[in-house]
Parts: sequence; structure tokens; C-alpha cells
Amino acid sequence: MKILGVVGSTRDSEVSGVHKLVTTVLESSGMEYELVHLKGKKIGGCICCLGCVKDNICKVDDDMRELRDQIVEADAYVIGAPNFYSTPNAISHAFMERWYQFRHQAGNTLWGKLAVAVGVGGLDGQPVVDQLNKFFMYSFIEPVAQVTGQGAAACFTCGYGETCQVGVPMALYGPDVKITPDIIPDVGKQPEVMNAAAEAGKLLGNRLRNGHDREEVTQRMQQKMMELFKSST
Repeated sequence: MKILGVVGSTRDSEVSGVHKLVTTVLESSGMEYELVHLKGKKIGGCICCLGCVKDNICKVDDDMRELRDQIVEADAYVIGAPNFYSTPNAISHAFMERWYQFRHQAGNTLWGKLAVAVGVGGLDGQPVVDQLNKFFMYSFIEPVAQVTGQGAAACFTCGYGETCQVGVPMALYGPDVKITPDIIPDVGKQPEVMNAAAEAGKLLGNRLRNGHDREEVTQRMQQKMMELFKSST
């Protein structure tokens, strides 16, 4: 079995909290995995052209085409993104929107698979995880765990973090903030977050190794989706 890891952050890997957490989950799973970075890729959102209706293959010509086989072949997913305006950043959101291609005519390509959602924000990564889990639900994929952490908001390195009245540094540390390396949030220095990522990986690996039943998972997620629809009407 194989896990597909996706890093939606457009920061370089060495400074990306999303990269640190996604790779920790993958490495802790003990499973074979592939890792994809969305940085530099050209992926637009779904344009609802319905070109995928007959064969469940998106017809938009961009970098999503080269990722499709990896998505289909994976047995589970670890997908992480940064928090931009309380939602995944644009390319991560577009990437997930394009999974619409798998939904037509009872397309069960992804049904019953497993996932871990990862979110990192300057203040909170939870809104990202909540959105990713909704995307998973629409494909009847079960989120077995989630990991959130606080990363370094761009305000810490924009050059105005010590004086900007609406920046994250001032929000966290008050009007007299002095930006030094030790106050810049880093998930790698948050033991509870790194431990949560490791535990999420172990759980995912165990689920895959110990009789993972896609049909049973599919039925459970379908029921959960129906309950969600009923509660929203």
C-alpha cells in the first residue's frame, strides 16, 4: 500500500511548517509513500466545464494531469496547506476542487480511502483542516487524524512586523514587540505538534496494515455525508 503526501505550501521546504508536518506523518506511518509539492505547479480551480462527466477524467490542461495517476494509485493521503484567510491557500484549494473529476456516475475511484489533514497558520491551522476534511468527505474518504500547528506568519519577515498595527507579531506579543528568532513560531519547536504528527502517521499506517476495508469505510462516510446534508436543510 502507498500513501500520497501533498504539501500545499509555496514556501521552501526548509522553512515550511506544512512540509515538516506532512513529512513527519509520512515517515511515521512506516508505509511506502510519495511526496508532492504544489509549489511551482500550475493548477487552476474547477471551471465546471463537465468535460469529466463521461469518464471521470478532467480535461483542463495543466499540471493536475500529471498528478491524477498518483491520486488514483494511492491508498491514503496526507495533505497539508497553510492558512490563508481562514481557508487553504489558493493552489491547495484548487488542487482539491479538481477532485470533482472523480465524482461522476458513482465514480468510486477514491471511495473508502483514508487521509490525514494538516493545517498550519500564523495563528491557527484548524480552519484549513476543517476545509480539507470536507473535501475528503465529498469523496467518501475517511480522515483518520488531523494535525494543526502555528507557523511563522509572513508578518515576521515582511520588514514591518514590529510597527504594523494589524500584524501577527503585535497581535501575539503586544505593541513593544521586537522580532528575534526565538519568538518566531516554528512547528519543529512545538513538541506537542510534532508528536501529534508522528501519532497521526502511526495511526494511518496501522489502519492500512490491519485489514483496511474500503467498502465499510465508504458506507460509513456516505452515511455521514447524508447526515450532514440533512442538518443543513
